[in-house]
Amino acid sequence: MERAQSDNPILDALLQAAYALHPAEIDLSLGRLERLLSRLGNPQSRLPPVFHVAGTNGKGSTVAFLRACLEASGRRVHVYTSPHLIRFNERIRVAGQVIGDEALCDLLRDILARNGGQPITFFELTTALAFLAFAREPADACIIEVGLGGRMDATNVIAAPLVTGIAQLGLDHQQWLGPTILDIAGEKAGIAKPGVPMVVSRYPKAVTARIAEIAGVTGAPLRIRGTDWDVASYEGALHFRDAAGRLQLPLPRLSGAHQIDNAGLAIAMLRMQDVVPVNDGALRAGMGWAEWPARLQRLDAGPLTARLPADAELWIDGGHNPAAGKAIAAHFNGAMLADRPFYIVAGMLAAKDASGFLRAFMPHATAIYAVPVERHAGHPPEDLVRIAREAGVPGQACPDVASALTEIARHADRARPPVVLVTGSLYLAGDALAANGQSAG
Repeated sequence: MERAQSDNPILDALLQAAYALHPAEIDLSLGRLERLLSRLGNPQSRLPPVFHVAGTNGKGSTVAFLRACLEASGRRVHVYTSPHLIRFNERIRVAGQVIGDEALCDLLRDILARNGGQPITFFELTTALAFLAFAREPADACIIEVGLGGRMDATNVIAAPLVTGIAQLGLDHQQWLGPTILDIAGEKAGIAKPGVPMVVSRYPKAVTARIAEIAGVTGAPLRIRGTDWDVASYEGALHFRDAAGRLQLPLPRLSGAHQIDNAGLAIAMLRMQDVVPVNDGALRAGMGWAEWPARLQRLDAGPLTARLPADAELWIDGGHNPAAGKAIAAHFNGAMLADRPFYIVAGMLAAKDASGFLRAFMPHATAIYAVPVERHAGHPPEDLVRIAREAGVPGQACPDVASALTEIARHADRARPPVVLVTGSLYLAGDALAANGQSAG
């Protein structure tokens, strides 16, 4: 189970009190949250115009592009995302600023008191907290990231968002969302609302048809990539088109070819509404302003990078499903590596498809170092080593990331500095970020 902790003892006690209200981390239902929101005066109905984003992969990056473009246009923006990397506070940005401990404690006390000890999951309770914080502070827009799925996600109590969007889809969380990609697509499309434009990425025809079916029954106008809008990267620029015309923008600051897709979805969502207009100059600035830590992020000089030879590169990415593995691996293939050795430091939660995720890296990996994910139930490192060895890639279990980096450095060829990627879990990536002395926001 995920456990948010804080160095602030008062905030930590309140967070643990919130966890104690329900034995399960995930129990998809809207009734408990609707009861609490009613006691709070329904703050979800008093939010600024809402951009609501779902998806298996890329929804967080899409949120980052939305935020960057809106803020570049001079707007005050609330943002709710999950999970956090280092501090729980990262999940809630009030008018552009990460919420402080004092404000968070005040809100948690209020909400725990109003809840009156009734069963409610941690995510449901903290979603109510975010909505209450946002309703109390004026802003021009609100960006809400779906936590899990869509139809029964706590964020789906928002009855009338300005626009909704669905990023890339893949197999993940099947125990809650269903075994097939069509089941998952149907759950994600559950954020559709009557009369609210739903902007979707490019999927196989059957997946698009499933989303279109749900949008049609709901009465949500569908805006499909390849038909109503499209995006591509060529000649060193991002090219976007829709019914309003064509744009040429700088390439996104965020690394990875898949970020073209996420940036395109954000631009399309912004251009499919006119309540919060964003000019072309702000879209250009947003491509360079967007930040989303632990997604193909190269770490700065710090305690972890110091364990590696000079000129080595240390990257982190929180990807943890097969589709994410393919996107991350694509970034490192070919010219990125040249003839440099490529090491994977991997740790994964027990519920994740470790073989499917790691398979994408096997053709290029020099070796895989497997580590546990602290404070979480994960695949035993020995299992990840076995997966690597069965694919013909050397593997070794290590107690933590720092130890893995020391082992990599011990075997490194100084003439060919290695490229190292820490991946497989957002929690592992967050721990690496913190261990290197860097902030997540």
